[in-house]
Amino acid sequence: MPRRAALNALTVALAAAGDARDWVALDRAVGALGTDLRVLAASGPWSAPETRALAALRAQHDKAAELCAAELDALEAQMNHMHTNKAGFIAYALDNDTDTERNQAYP
Repeated sequence: MPRRAALNALTVALAAAGDARDWVALDRAVGALGTDLRVLAASGPWSAPETRALAALRAQHDKAAELCAAELDALEAQMNHMHTNKAGFIAYALDNDTDTERNQAYP
């Protein structure tokens, strides 16, 4: 596969995984970058179109990193909320666990 097409495929993979919020696919795509780019770079100097494709890949990688950072911030906020309200969650769970009239398995 020509280098420009390979770079475009890597960019598309990053974009698709990020847009879908598919963290496993995003991890896989980012993990492949190091090896793939070393193999591509071994073919010699980059042409102008390849350099543009490489810049687009870098921009998509930056976007993926920002997306991950935002998701991490949201997860941290959710975890902090759960930690702050842990006693309330436990009390609610215990109350509902012992309320046999509301939690009948069979009518």
